[in-house]
Amino acid sequence: MVAGWFTDDTDDGDGVDFRLLGTRCAACASVFFPREDSFCRNPACGGGELVEVPLSKRGPVWSYTDGRYRPPAPYVSDPDAEWEPYTLVAVELEAERMVVLGQAVPGVRVTDLAVGMEVEVVPGVLNENAETVWTTWHWRPVGAPS
Repeated sequence: MVAGWFTDDTDDGDGVDFRLLGTRCAACASVFFPREDSFCRNPACGGGELVEVPLSKRGPVWSYTDGRYRPPAPYVSDPDAEWEPYTLVAVELEAERMVVLGQAVPGVRVTDLAVGMEVEVVPGVLNENAETVWTTWHWRPVGAPS
């Protein structure tokens, strides 16, 4: 989807360690997602070096809703295909205490979620064709099958 927003190139001992990537200001320790590579967005900070950091893999559901309409461009959607609703989840990352929005894994509906429920970030597919697979992240309830 967007280069540098996530990675899956490290191993945490139990396979691939998929993570969202943010940046942390060396001067004030503020963490940003989406990442910031130019300046510290904290208005109280004079600025400092921005260092890439992997973000928490888990956190509690902060809020959720369903998307029942076909979004406009630049979202990729086949106008001839039947529209399938999807679930959006806002998650408060465990360590960073920031809220990150993303889709739930396919098959998870709003009736499967509750505020405070623990979820984890996993790789997902935004779109694909014969030549390319566009990857993204999804939120999956902890303990749900892969």
